[in-house]
Amino acid sequence: MEKSASLWERSRQAAVAEIVETALALFEEQGYEATTMAQVASKAGVSQRSLFRYFGTKEDLVCSDQDALGDLLVNAVASQPAEMSAWDALRAGFTTMLTASNHSPQRVLEISGLIFANPPLRSRYFEKRLRWQRALVPAIEQRMGIDSGDIPDARAMGVIATVFACVDAATELWVLHGGKADAFELYEQALAAVRD
Repeated sequence: MEKSASLWERSRQAAVAEIVETALALFEEQGYEATTMAQVASKAGVSQRSLFRYFGTKEDLVCSDQDALGDLLVNAVASQPAEMSAWDALRAGFTTMLTASNHSPQRVLEISGLIFANPPLRSRYFEKRLRWQRALVPAIEQRMGIDSGDIPDARAMGVIATVFACVDAATELWVLHGGKADAFELYEQALAAVRD
């Protein structure tokens, strides 16, 4: 029975990946706003009902893997050595998350470009990022030796928000440079300026 579930999950993942690739090609060809879910379904060879089972909204076609990436980030930060600073643990977490992506650097560039260029996508992206930040608070508080109880500590939230702002600034600049700049170097520059 376990093999059947595994086969089903692999089939599902393959279908999702194919639909995403189809959607991204359509977005590139005719623009994000001009592309409809009906067009994506038709081009991918699935019914609209099936498409909506996999993706609730058009934004989810681009940002669908964000929840899994958020879980990966939180786990990667929490698993860093206890003596590592909160700043370094967050950087290590983002490095793990970015290198574990199922997408090629070119595909990540295309997806990031879509997100930054389209307000509905950017809104969905930042909504998910805020959830990641909240999920990271306990790990960062523990790393900073803070026991805040039920209400998050401002210092932990400040560190997390600063790192996210620097990551987003670096990512946007990386997109503007067409992927030719070093995203990690851009992040280090942004963080150094803030921490100075």
